[in-house]
Amino acid sequence: MVSKPEYGNCQALLNMRFFSHKPNFYKVMARQKGIIKLKGTIGDVSFYKSKDGYLAREKGGVDGDRIRNDPAFQRTRENGSEFGRAGKAGKILRNALRLLLQNASDSKVTSRLTKEMLRIIKTDTNSARGQRSIAQGDLNLLGGFDFNINGKLGATMYAPYQSQVDRASGACGVTIPDFIPGNTIAFPSGATHMKFLVGAAGVDFETEAFEFQQVDSGELVIGPDVVNQLDLAVNLTADNELDIFLVLGIDFLQEVNGAMYPLKNGSYNPLAIVGLDQFVEAPAE
Repeated sequence: MVSKPEYGNCQALLNMRFFSHKPNFYKVMARQKGIIKLKGTIGDVSFYKSKDGYLAREKGGVDGDRIRNDPAFQRTRENGSEFGRAGKAGKILRNALRLLLQNASDSKVTSRLTKEMLRIIKTDTNSARGQRSIAQGDLNLLGGFDFNINGKLGATMYAPYQSQVDRASGACGVTIPDFIPGNTIAFPSGATHMKFLVGAAGVDFETEAFEFQQVDSGELVIGPDVVNQLDLAVNLTADNELDIFLVLGIDFLQEVNGAMYPLKNGSYNPLAIVGLDQFVEAPAE
């Protein structure tokens, strides 16, 4: 229900800007513009606060039963099926990388990753519409994906590096030649130290199984001194039949009285996919 002070501000209804919105279970959405913001429900209009501000939406459109059964909504069902598959794939990958994502992700990484997974599904040229899958798509489109839009790896790390993914041996890693942190790392204000993080995940999007290994460089001073070459390597199961993802990230730290603290809860920590090997099943003889 809407509280009395908010309900009384009916002028807010006149100040809303309406715009179309894709999901057909909502007819319209609006951004509230009045001084006093509404929360709750008036008739078929719900008022709420989100990270994008105060919004309103009118419930309406086609009921769910018709969407599930009416032949006229076949395309809608196909799109919904593939969108759900993309969302599930994104969740599986996030679960596999969870230990690293805890300190390096943004509030919209779920939707951004789902969008990329849907793009991959649409590259499946072997399956019928609505049945297309991640396994039949081109996972290489995820190369370079940044899990934290507020701290992109390419805009943070200017030191060169080489990545390696060897399915036969299971060896995965990143090599960073000699570099000077103060010159080649765009570190946020307040950071005194940093450490590199490398993780490798082998993922089966059908069974949701995965394996994960990680390693870090240890704490490095952000300054003018040269850091000798770093070889950050992990090992997955040799000759596995999983899609392999190699990620590289940076944790920024601040030293206070000899103790290390995460800088701003990891808000600026980059983490990106820097290596990938999609499993391709050998054709039957």
